Amino acid sequence: DVEFSAEDASRSDLSFLCRVFETAIEAGATTINIPDTVGYSTPEEFGRFIAAIKNGVKNVDKAIISVHCHNDLGLAVANSLAAVRNGANQVECTLNGLGERAGNAALEEIVMALYTRRDDYGFETNINYQEIYRSSRLVSNSTGMPVQPNKAVVGKNAFAHESGIHQDGVIKERTTYEIMNPQMVGINQSNLVFGKHSGRHGFKKRLKELGYELNEADLDKAFARFKELADKKKTITDRDLEVLAEDQIQNIPEKWQLDYLYICSGTGVTPTATVRISSEGETKEEASCGDGPINAAFNALEKVTGIKATLIHYSLNAVTEGKDAIGEVTAKIEFNEKVFTGRGISTDVLEASARAYLNAINKVIYENHGQNGNGAYIGK
Repeated sequence: DVEFSAEDASRSDLSFLCRVFETAIEAGATTINIPDTVGYSTPEEFGRFIAAIKNGVKNVDKAIISVHCHNDLGLAVANSLAAVRNGANQVECTLNGLGERAGNAALEEIVMALYTRRDDYGFETNINYQEIYRSSRLVSNSTGMPVQPNKAVVGKNAFAHESGIHQDGVIKERTTYEIMNPQMVGINQSNLVFGKHSGRHGFKKRLKELGYELNEADLDKAFARFKELADKKKTITDRDLEVLAEDQIQNIPEKWQLDYLYICSGTGVTPTATVRISSEGETKEEASCGDGPINAAFNALEKVTGIKATLIHYSLNAVTEGKDAIGEVTAKIEFNEKVFTGRGISTDVLEASARAYLNAINKVIYENHGQNGNGAYIGK
């Protein structure tokens, strides 16, 4: 496939654009892409624009009509659907709507809109719907960009019902207030309750039902984290299990593990952190001060690993419900002009912060294969 894309097409002269597309197709382009590069169009306008191109490009039958919409006015999905209705047969989109500035058209919204209203649009996508939620989580974890709670289809509130009349309606007949089945997009709901007395077999079975199949070594580690969490929380939810599984699935081997964290902080007290890390039987421990407890922990981790980096982004989100919710920390650091993203989870936000920073440092070590350009080991 050879794609020709006309930058800022939606604000271009239509007759000139049609001639350009004709020339591109004659030269061998099999896909012509029509971007709304700065998210300027409205659905009605963009739909007419696509129809005009379809009718105005003489050899358009030899190419796929593609669109690429940005979300600067919050209309990327609506514009994409208007394009489909008017002749586009390819939509460029992204999971969670990630992209330049305000983002791109959200894949999950387009896919489910076309499916849910297939009576109106009459198109199919051949997307595996049940992988949508897990894929969304994977992208969120990999990029360090949380999904907003009220995000359509994949947000944690997408299938939540608080109003009494809504709850009563859903209990009696789900379709009263749910136009999509959450299980269809991979959001599994279970009546099983997990706690400190739950066993490894039940833990493994539920993870598999949620779509996570860990190897035995990773399963052992995840189950150990589960037992630790169960000592802190009375009830473990599916979301807790998903977070544990996602945290265990590592793209890289981690050189250093966090074994111990002690932080002293308070009003009128200089924050101090002590950390102990280990790797293949080797143990190291260091202490450091900082402007706050998290800064002290980060300084101690830099001191004990020998990796001095610049923190460029830090975020904390509660990924489960209640006072004993799991906190998820994302830490982005810059080292040698490269950015590394670390992620850590815990019911203790200070521990989650330390785990996230160490995760990022481990990625620095892995990226450099344990050595710098002179063959000297990176880190202590």
